[in-house]
Amino acid sequence: MSQIVESAMYGLSQLFLLPVLLLVAALFFYAFYALGCFVVQARQRQRGELRAFELRAALSERPGLHLTALEAIAVKRLEMLRIASRVGPMLGLVATMIPMGPALMALADGQLQEVSRNLMVAFSAVILALIASAITYGIASVRRRWLATELAEIEHENLPEAQEYDDPVAPLAAEGVL
Repeated sequence: MSQIVESAMYGLSQLFLLPVLLLVAALFFYAFYALGCFVVQARQRQRGELRAFELRAALSERPGLHLTALEAIAVKRLEMLRIASRVGPMLGLVATMIPMGPALMALADGQLQEVSRNLMVAFSAVILALIASAITYGIASVRRRWLATELAEIEHENLPEAQEYDDPVAPLAAEGVL
């Protein structure tokens, strides 16, 4: 009975190799797409273009937005980057483990060429997934800071008690938060 369950589990896990590899490839390409968008946005921010300041642009399009709505917009803008940075290592681990079964079986049969092929797939997939995750994590971290700063500035402009500061992020900078 356990032989049937083990064979079924092995067969089922092998079905996931191609979808996981495709997801790793998609994640890798998304990371470089996001990196390109990030570089463009950074240049636009340096030039002071409104569209690069996402929350200010949203506020100028819809002036009645509440701070809570702006926070929701910020979370939504970071969502895909955060998912990519967290899911990448998981996909890399799965893409590493699936080929290990066939590699170990080939090793037991003395087929070193097959072992080499399976290990090449396993390690290539995890490397690509980790690179993609590192890129998206870095972008998400910087964009999170940009959005938090924008939100603090908007809040400073809209709340009377916050207007005692000339710089809306000065209290955070003084505490070493920024």
